[in-house]
Amino acid sequence: MTTEPADRSGVVIVGSVTADVTTFSQRLPARGETILGDQFTLLLGGKGANQAVAAGLAGARTSFVGCVGDDLFHDLVVEGLSAAGVDLAHLRTVPGPTGIAHIRVDASAQNDIVMVPLANAQLSPEQIDAALEALAPTTSVLLTQLETPASLTRHITARARALGMTVVLDPAPAAPLDPDVWSSIDIVTPNETEASLLSGIEVTDLDSAVRAGEWFLAQGVGAAVITLAERGSCVVTAEGATFIDPIPMEPVDTTAAGDAYAGYLGAALADGWSLADATRLASAAGAITVTRQGASPSLPRRSEVDALLASAR
Repeated sequence: MTTEPADRSGVVIVGSVTADVTTFSQRLPARGETILGDQFTLLLGGKGANQAVAAGLAGARTSFVGCVGDDLFHDLVVEGLSAAGVDLAHLRTVPGPTGIAHIRVDASAQNDIVMVPLANAQLSPEQIDAALEALAPTTSVLLTQLETPASLTRHITARARALGMTVVLDPAPAAPLDPDVWSSIDIVTPNETEASLLSGIEVTDLDSAVRAGEWFLAQGVGAAVITLAERGSCVVTAEGATFIDPIPMEPVDTTAAGDAYAGYLGAALADGWSLADATRLASAAGAITVTRQGASPSLPRRSEVDALLASAR
């Protein structure tokens, strides 16, 4: 009697979750200045939660590992993740407040963000180990970011790698990492600012993006995908560099565009796509996201992404 191979097409996200308090105004205030804004939203956010929603909307079987507070924002988080079909068996409710992000967006769609971790700081190695071991038989891709405690990044990536998962790190917000971390990462996905800060190579064009990508490979990373906003993406592997053309869109709010990119990239990789093809799908998801306000509500459904990709071809 033969045993059918396990379906390992799942994606797991280990990361942050926040309640996003966002204000929209024509411009951002100068230091010490008060201005009148145009709009305010309170929505589910956090890089980890946004990536989980994106992967769920992409059609992947998605699980989320993180911590939420037992405060008035608890239900906002649970309902937002559940609506995207995300499995919350490994979302832990802890005493105290949920993480908060204060986001300011101006008329040119640029933003700045202050993220206060709060409940996210209670993520523990024990919680991570239990979740990854339970999910390993059905999960092939792990996504993580740097809004979780810095001391846990090496633990998350090494444990997932040991369990046979493809490890994808979105190094945001950019922060120095223990050099040992890089060798447990299969794919790193910085934007040009993050790539510059981490590599020490100022990324200003495609050539410098390739050099930064090669720096990540020299640290032990399997592949680097450097996102260049309106200039597309640069995929650097041991075989060389590939450029993914951008899909021009009129931006409204760039919040969560990188999270849409990461979630769709992970979903496509878990479905067996090549890195270049997965990056094209991710680019289309990010392009749609910048045309909408807010974090999780701006994340597109798979049918929308497929349609944009088809029209771009």
